[in-house]
Amino acid sequence: MKIIFAGTPEFAASALAALIQTDHEIVAVYTQPDRKSGRGQKLTASAVKQLALTHDLPVYQPLHFKASTEEGLAAQQELAALGADVMVVAAYGLILPQSILDTPKYGCLNIHGSLLPRWRGAAPIQRAIATGDTETGVTIMKMAAGLDTGDMLYKTLCPITTMDTSASLYEKLATQGAQAICTVLESEQKLLQYLEAREVQDEQFTVYAHKLTKAEAQIDWRKSAIEIDRTIRAFNPWPVAFTPIDESNNLRIWNATISNVIANGEDVGTIIEMDKQGVHVVCGKGVVCLTSLQWPGGKAVNPVQIIQGHKLSVGHQFA
Repeated sequence: MKIIFAGTPEFAASALAALIQTDHEIVAVYTQPDRKSGRGQKLTASAVKQLALTHDLPVYQPLHFKASTEEGLAAQQELAALGADVMVVAAYGLILPQSILDTPKYGCLNIHGSLLPRWRGAAPIQRAIATGDTETGVTIMKMAAGLDTGDMLYKTLCPITTMDTSASLYEKLATQGAQAICTVLESEQKLLQYLEAREVQDEQFTVYAHKLTKAEAQIDWRKSAIEIDRTIRAFNPWPVAFTPIDESNNLRIWNATISNVIANGEDVGTIIEMDKQGVHVVCGKGVVCLTSLQWPGGKAVNPVQIIQGHKLSVGHQFA
């Protein structure tokens, strides 16, 4: 089949890499325009673009597909001229109008990092961890005009462990997503079978994964140790959980575990022990052990380095 692929980050690049290994013809790769990144603010190509160029695949980077503008209309016509059988979309980052969804012979298929209809939206992996879900997965769906509302063709399951961060779960789901889309697109006949058997999402089970904000990464020590541990894992690697250390600086918290140390009536946010396991802090319920911290201008440090740094001590209370 002739495939158009649309995606931007590493999650999408995993799927593109898998499709490149199949017998399908990838007629075009769509990705977000190059963005400035890093300290030097240099224009950087997306992970998908870098992979596509390595394999000499044609790359398109329209700003949008809005028919109300000449640029958007031209982008629509350019895509239609490719004559694709199907378009695969994974974390692309652009809204696709109905005209685009209807252009390929079999429509557009999306690789979504959750078990739809749970966690529709921008941050399904992070929200699943923060909420305490014990499993997630990947859903391949036929895209519709709404936000992740399309009919479901195929699902995979992935347990969420108590050690998983968004980074580790992201990698697991990227692998599953690549395998899943190749399963659905094994052949044109297989795709038709999945399309014929597709399942409509049950709206009563819909949960939205709203976009992450830096503000919500601030630790509220009044919450339970379990909730705080989830928050820390959910916001690793972005925006990274933090707690203020003075009026203008924050201490970033990269990793933590639930502590076995028992609080004895100390106020929430108080450090009650520091050892080779980490920094044990009283929470609204239970104690959390901080295992990787980063001070402003420095690198993330482990428990031994934290003790050697003498920047924290037993009795210190975080706000």
